[in-house]
Amino acid sequence: MPTKLLEDLPGVGPATAEKLREAGFGSVEAIAVASPGELVTAAEVGEATAAKIIAGAREAADVGGFETGDRILERRRLVGKITTGSKNFNELLGGGMETQSIVELYGEFGSGKTQVAHQMAINVQLPTEMGGLHGSVIIIDTENTFRPERIDQMVKGLPPAPDGQERDTADFLKNISVARAFNSNHQILLAEKAMEMAEKAKDSEYPVRLIIVDSVTAHFRAEYVGRGTLANRQQKLNKHLHDLMRFGDLNNALIIVTNQVMSKPDTFFGDPTKPVGGHVLGHTSTFRIYLRKSKGEKRIARLVDSPNLPDGEAVFSVTMEGLKD
Repeated sequence: MPTKLLEDLPGVGPATAEKLREAGFGSVEAIAVASPGELVTAAEVGEATAAKIIAGAREAADVGGFETGDRILERRRLVGKITTGSKNFNELLGGGMETQSIVELYGEFGSGKTQVAHQMAINVQLPTEMGGLHGSVIIIDTENTFRPERIDQMVKGLPPAPDGQERDTADFLKNISVARAFNSNHQILLAEKAMEMAEKAKDSEYPVRLIIVDSVTAHFRAEYVGRGTLANRQQKLNKHLHDLMRFGDLNNALIIVTNQVMSKPDTFFGDPTKPVGGHVLGHTSTFRIYLRKSKGEKRIARLVDSPNLPDGEAVFSVTMEGLKD
């Protein structure tokens, strides 16, 4: 069994290993899924050396080759599902939101995107028999929407613990790490920092099982204005989403991104609201969910895209105590 130290990889000495760790490549797995260009920048090595390091990492970590379908099915059994708190919503998603996937929630303001995100930050910490994964959560907050008071209300609305013990909001808040992103570059940097945090928490009592970016497009939309900047924006957004996807694969974590919408006034039939981020976001998201308001507390979740589930709709309520049917 090959050892999993960076120094054991071909072409990596102590100095290069140090540079790689500083750049966020703390494990052999992280290097195995990197591109040569990323290593060239991070470790100041040549293109050929970078390719050699990656090839060595792929062999050591046993990733990047062809696999038979039964091996993939075996790996899919590791996928965990997190309850949303609503039976209808869970059924729409085939039992809950699953790890190793990007779930995109889009909709107008007040449609419940941030409410769902807050609820998932709590539910991921629950024991598996209650639909959680006994994990912690990292939140990248771009619109200053995270509210610990809301977490307190939702914790009070949870079903009783199996052991009958009283729940303490402080215990839940301890497992939520929040960073405020001030611009798109900072947002990308925070996603890389999250990788380091997850690596450190891997063997802890609450490993990182969920990362939330609320909202993933706000800064990109504000900073890249006009058609001339579009290609540049989409390229950066694409890299950011792939960093998040890699995070999900390496940590068996769920990625939740919320997205804003724009109105298409030339739409004569159907709904004129469209998600921001174009095809880049559409193709990278594993599950796309369109949220919209209904009467009072009611919200409608529509599954727009999924690799293995039929399109459909679910009605749930956003109450003081959290998401309910």
